[in-house]
Amino acid sequence: MNGGMTTAPLFSHSPPAVLQTVEKLRHFVKVARARGGRIALVPTMGALHDGHMELVRRGQKKAQAVIVSVFVNPAQFGPGEDYDAYPRAWDSDIEKLTAAGAQAVFAPSVSEMYPDGFTASVSIGGVAEPLEGERRPGHFNGVALVVTKMLLQTMPDVALFGEKDWQQLQVIRGVAADLNIPVEIEGVPTVRDENGLALSSRNAYLSPAQYHVAIRLNKILFSMAEKLRAGGSLQAALYGGHVEIAKAGFDSMDYLEIRDARTLRQASTKTEGLRILAAVRLGKARLIDNVGV
Repeated sequence: MNGGMTTAPLFSHSPPAVLQTVEKLRHFVKVARARGGRIALVPTMGALHDGHMELVRRGQKKAQAVIVSVFVNPAQFGPGEDYDAYPRAWDSDIEKLTAAGAQAVFAPSVSEMYPDGFTASVSIGGVAEPLEGERRPGHFNGVALVVTKMLLQTMPDVALFGEKDWQQLQVIRGVAADLNIPVEIEGVPTVRDENGLALSSRNAYLSPAQYHVAIRLNKILFSMAEKLRAGGSLQAALYGGHVEIAKAGFDSMDYLEIRDARTLRQASTKTEGLRILAAVRLGKARLIDNVGV
């Protein structure tokens, strides 16, 4: 892999090749394999920002062909969630992927991914059950289904996911391991703006006033982590975090927890390998973030 340096691409598409069917995706992969290349897959729902671009950049260091999927997956949205309103920005996405040097975009229709008569499902327990699993029943089953399909459709050497969605990353690692899918799942550190807000497509929902509230979330989580590193108790850190979030001006809080980073089980004593995870609501936006201890 050339000592971690960016590898030479196999294709010089500018803009990247747009692949709208599984057949075309597999043909692209077949050509790349015939040229001796490694494949990196970056699954996204579009409305791309620099967090996604960091996944592409990391993919370019791991493979010669980077395929970015752009698919708003209906299977992971529950009743009353923002599937119809979810930001879609195709022209801007292509501009960003062209500038980043992605080789291909997999942009299937819903009917391509879930044709008439589709009945398969993927059911996930364990790490998928707490936190997001409690607040968004069925969400991770939908995530696991679409990611499993894309991994099998592409058979990449590596697939890259952001650590901002920490629980999702653990779910996907578990699915790949449980189903023996031969792919490296790589987590990429959260990309933040100049005020520390974790980049997210849903940040577009925030008004300027709401943004100034939203940037408090990461500061509260990092403060909790510092207190734990300094010897503070889990209970004191959690209590302080709850108080600060209540004071910050968020509309509501879905959860604020300190969990085992890998299993997301409750942490009863302060040990290494903890993760602080939070989900709050502010106007139309639901913001999630996490930091390691």
